Amino acid sequence: MDDAELLERMRSKKAPTTALLGLELEAINQEAGTTRFRMVAKPEFCNPMGNLQGGIITTALDDAAATAVIAKSRRRVGVPTIEFKISFFGPARVGESFFFEGRVLKLGRTISFAEADMLDGKGKLLARLTTSCMVIDVEGPGLFAGENGPSLLAGENGPGLLAGQNGKVKPE
Repeated sequence: MDDAELLERMRSKKAPTTALLGLELEAINQEAGTTRFRMVAKPEFCNPMGNLQGGIITTALDDAAATAVIAKSRRRVGVPTIEFKISFFGPARVGESFFFEGRVLKLGRTISFAEADMLDGKGKLLARLTTSCMVIDVEGPGLFAGENGPSLLAGENGPGLLAGQNGKVKPE
């Protein structure tokens, strides 16, 4: 599958967090192991000062880095995070567009290293995440958001998810 085909596939099968945040995948390069997402800072993701909340930024950066590892692996994998570090350099104001650029630093058989930057519309660096993640083969249909795959809510597009007695999420 070439980069254009993978880009279209990943746009049509969004991870639930990617859809929730409104992240739009703009570019992907499998050979280089890079991705670029765009997101508009929504008011519901901001703190009382009108800045994008750090946890939202962290999630977007984690998605960008993970997607870069998935692309570079050139196979269907999951990439659970082992650890990450985030540094914030400036505020992200509500209503502005931001870019999240992920890149693979080292792709390993079982452990990979990546980082992602958050940039404003002028290219100013606002945050950087460095991460290590496991690389595991994935089987089955996966969990995707919206009309192109199962939803997190029962009845929308297939089975939903329910929290069990032990607090773990399980298919409905």
